[in-house]
Amino acid sequence: MAEVVTKGVGKVERTADRAEVHVSFETTGSTRNEAVDALTARVAGVEPAFERPGVEVRSRRLNVHDNWDGKRRSGSRAAQNYLVRVDDVTALDDLLAALVVAEPTWLNGPTWQLKDDADAVREAQREAVVDARRRAEGYVEALGARLGPLQRLTDGDAEMWATESTRMRTAAYGGSPGVPPQMEQLNLEAQQIVITVRCTAAWTLLD
Repeated sequence: MAEVVTKGVGKVERTADRAEVHVSFETTGSTRNEAVDALTARVAGVEPAFERPGVEVRSRRLNVHDNWDGKRRSGSRAAQNYLVRVDDVTALDDLLAALVVAEPTWLNGPTWQLKDDADAVREAQREAVVDARRRAEGYVEALGARLGPLQRLTDGDAEMWATESTRMRTAAYGGSPGVPPQMEQLNLEAQQIVITVRCTAAWTLLD
């Protein structure tokens, strides 16, 4: 029995409701102990920022190593790297302001996510099947035939990615040291997350 095989794509957008931020602090010393002691003192003022409601430290990683100038040892360096999850996105600006005041060596974020994508994936699956059927109907119409029942449905890979927020991110902070920056001026709004589902469907082709 003849069949028609089509591929369908379903795309759904949801506003992100979770963010992750990477931040690191580095210190130096003449010895490894001095570098670690300096790092301990530095992050002691940062840790309270992670105790805010809706903020969770997902990982802390310590790195300690010697610095070398050619074959000569030239002191040591210590670094603490954090991966921070923010489930309450309304707290993001305050957290970022506190981290910037602490003068991190490196800060990257936010990376936008969804806490739960199950409903969005199901909606995208429905759209993918509808798309596959619409394509099949177009082919059978071109053939002057009729579309029969579904024979097989194969799930494709689901994908998620964040699209840029509709507002610009061009503001810069030029405040004084130790003064919390106005993070809202950076327009770090929650982005749209696009969930894409693909499927392949095989339909019976009737005369």
